Amino acid sequence: MSDFAIYDMDRTITRTGTYTNWLLFWAVRRAPWRLLLLPLAGINGLLFVLKIIDRKRVKELNQLVLMGRRVSRSQLAPTVEAYADRVMARNSLPKALAQIAADKAEGRRVVLATASHRFYVEGIARRLGVTDIVATNSIWHGDRLTWRLDGENCYGPAKRDMVEAWLEADGAERGHVRFYSDHATDAPMFDWADEAVAVNAHPPLQRLATERGWRIEDWG
Repeated sequence: MSDFAIYDMDRTITRTGTYTNWLLFWAVRRAPWRLLLLPLAGINGLLFVLKIIDRKRVKELNQLVLMGRRVSRSQLAPTVEAYADRVMARNSLPKALAQIAADKAEGRRVVLATASHRFYVEGIARRLGVTDIVATNSIWHGDRLTWRLDGENCYGPAKRDMVEAWLEADGAERGHVRFYSDHATDAPMFDWADEAVAVNAHPPLQRLATERGWRIEDWG
């Protein structure tokens, strides 16, 4: 039986979100001309706000705009490593890193469960010393990353479902589960966990955590 410490990533371990920052980092490093297409990303965002397209689709379309249809693994890998270095140097929260170390010291398996894309989360996870990842997956054609997502965006109820599927596939017997996140959209995960910790909580999560008796911490 294994005890787990499951972490959301964006604004829980990091100060800010990482996906838009990744897309901009990629464009600046690899294809600066794509920055001229940023108004298209703005239109995609508006379509999402108007509920014409869903969160999964807006992520796909914005990746298409700023990264293109396909990217080779040989191009992607060094850029991911450079981005992961930047995230750790400029965007990680020391208290989050300390808590990860504390959970490891307690013998817990640390898991990242994030809506961010696996292809760059893996670089950040290596620097955190984390090998267990549940994240948004992409469709690959051979060694080329496409702009399409493979399965669900790892967000809201889908995150809980993906964590449960990962746990079943891993074969580990569930022990005590502690879950950390900053956002109320992770309520299904908070409810599923044995111990819920609202971290850097935005107001809706602060209210929900207070109502349900979840621990509230500020790592910011």
